[in-house]
Amino acid sequence: MSVLLQSPTKPRALRTVALHEIARHHSGNGKLIKGKLHSEPVDGLYPAFSASGQDVWHTEYGYEGDAIIVSAVGARCGKCFIAQGRWSAIANTHVVWPDPEKIELKYLWYLLNDEQFWIRSGSAQPFVSTKKTFEKEIPLPSLDEQREIVAEIEKQFTRLEAGVVALKRVQVNLKRYRAAVLKAACEGKLVPTEASLAKAEGHSYETGEKLLQSILTERRKNWTGRGKYKEPTAPYTTNLPKLPEGWVWCMSDAVFSFITSGSRGWAAYYSDNGSIFLRIGNLEHEDIRLDLQDIQYVEPPKGAEGTRTVVQPNDVLISITADVGMVGLVPNGIGEAYINQHVALARPLSCVNPAYIAYYLSASEGGWGRLKKLQRGATKVGLGLDDIRAVPVPLPPLSEQKRIVEEVERRLSVIEELEASVSVNLQRASRLRQSILQKAFN
Repeated sequence: MSVLLQSPTKPRALRTVALHEIARHHSGNGKLIKGKLHSEPVDGLYPAFSASGQDVWHTEYGYEGDAIIVSAVGARCGKCFIAQGRWSAIANTHVVWPDPEKIELKYLWYLLNDEQFWIRSGSAQPFVSTKKTFEKEIPLPSLDEQREIVAEIEKQFTRLEAGVVALKRVQVNLKRYRAAVLKAACEGKLVPTEASLAKAEGHSYETGEKLLQSILTERRKNWTGRGKYKEPTAPYTTNLPKLPEGWVWCMSDAVFSFITSGSRGWAAYYSDNGSIFLRIGNLEHEDIRLDLQDIQYVEPPKGAEGTRTVVQPNDVLISITADVGMVGLVPNGIGEAYINQHVALARPLSCVNPAYIAYYLSASEGGWGRLKKLQRGATKVGLGLDDIRAVPVPLPPLSEQKRIVEEVERRLSVIEELEASVSVNLQRASRLRQSILQKAFN
């Protein structure tokens, strides 16, 4: 039975020694600065270790042999790396040389590569206190037992890593499946179309074309803008995908009663409570639900600005700067809330399903992909309100929109449950890794 898996009724007393008795140590070469070394390996260069690990190369080597490099300064101080052959240790590192007659390199590395093992000093810029740490007692079995423990650790870690790789593969596949669900929804392939159901059951149905006429009528009737009313432009369908029977293309401008965005100057109205102030951080990729964990509040200004940017349930919000094209749907019960200048507000007409519009705009094969193509700027990208009005939208019959939304949400809920389970198991894997090390050294 392996060393780690034995469970004796009474643990055997393990000899301990001070760390300085089995290893010598010194600081890395403070004259070697990371920014002045090579960032890519080239013939004739030797690997060099910084506080981040082996990530630079030098024309000369400073040391030769097997050692452990410790990140000596910074938030991750105490992180350790194995150095072998010819290499250098640069500024902000510490070098530990194990005595090969007393301790195995990997045994010591597994023991030291625990940031909690190292005694730290400093607050704003923490650093390892090597003198105090090297006075700590460590378990020291025989060299044969050390080798056996290392072999067992690596066997267990290999199994654990295989499980972690499989879980991460599941995460990737779930993300792909999420995208595939939205793609199928946008193409009329997720649920039976209204046209196919009508044929099978022998009844008529309201086509997307008829629905579009109702939308345009409502839009014209409820328009309160200035000047003469303008009909939304019809999409140029030559380069658009063919739609299922009963569907029709329209421009996004047609399905919204109005589109606006927040303006600057809201910082003067920030408060510890009051109305919710929605920002880009409240929008998420591939999820039309708003993230309301981190909320900013405002005491809104009176007058036109407050009235113009207040949201209503079922409003569609779209990020228009930085990470453009993220979409959120305002939920019921949100209360009084406003948008900032980096978010556009598009209010769907009552005769379309707002969740269907939001899902289409968030889909990488749908509106999101088209919005990305419309974004402008190189270093500072952005979208204009006219860009949001210019997205072609596939419009199925209203009853079909409802069934599409129900099926999308059913499948996404299953995906979320699986993602939560994977996340829990990845956390368990991390804890199990620590448990294996504790068993090895305790």
